[in-house]
Amino acid sequence: MTRFALGLPALFAMLSCAAAPNPHAVSDTSGIGGGGSTPVVMQTVGAQAPRLTRREQVKRILPHNVRLAIQEDGKARRTASGVVIGSEKTAEGTVSFVITNAHAVEMGDLKEPRLVVIVDDRADSTEYGAQVVASGSVPDMDLALVKVPGLALTPALLATDAEVELGDDVVVAASPYGRALSLSGGMVSQVEWDKDGKKPRMLKTDAPIGYGASGGGIFSLESGKLLAIVEGYRTAKVGFEVAQQNYSFDVPMPGETFAAPTSKVRQFLQQHGFARLLGTAGASRPETGPDGSQTASR
Repeated sequence: MTRFALGLPALFAMLSCAAAPNPHAVSDTSGIGGGGSTPVVMQTVGAQAPRLTRREQVKRILPHNVRLAIQEDGKARRTASGVVIGSEKTAEGTVSFVITNAHAVEMGDLKEPRLVVIVDDRADSTEYGAQVVASGSVPDMDLALVKVPGLALTPALLATDAEVELGDDVVVAASPYGRALSLSGGMVSQVEWDKDGKKPRMLKTDAPIGYGASGGGIFSLESGKLLAIVEGYRTAKVGFEVAQQNYSFDVPMPGETFAAPTSKVRQFLQQHGFARLLGTAGASRPETGPDGSQTASR
């Protein structure tokens, strides 16, 4: 990611200007007929299900998310986040598939690495041994698929390309710094479209994240569907002096969180032979029927 050198006062000024977006209000309007002779036609919405509250939607989103750790000698060497996007019943039991970043599961520099997926349930945490079964090239396809035997979590539903809208309210679920699941809110602040394929190729949100949030899910607060997978963020380098010693550190820039949209996730799965994890319209909830065939529920 691009880095910008900023002085500390400038950083504080930048941070103070960042404000969380207000949820947009939706109101119905109708025209008025002239002279009282034209009836006003109003559309009823009684048949539609009521929109879930933020708390209700978040409770539905949380079970799709996990954290990852690469361990060596019993210690975590690096951590990341991930989203369950597929589940299968096999002869050996249930297997779940987690989407994350390719750069987050690189282990070539370690002698005896062990990849684990961690599921938190309040004060309890359960570790599952995992393995990378597909990995893309960085930076063009910074995605990886992790197979987790014994894990049975409900897969997230993937939003269609048509459901990616600029300005939509989102929640980011990730595990920065290897700690328990953390949430941040914001909106879809930018969408870059592929001119040839007419599909989103990059999504950006103003929701703040931290180190270790790579692979985290960006979800629509309206539908609860997965919109994108966090890839990284732009940072600013902050320098200061203490006792004639110079120090510096990188700080995530507000509004500069980049993510791979679900169109990219589908492309990745198809290219690596895991299209079976995709249902119709991009929904991902495959199950194995009694005859061994793959079915998808939405």
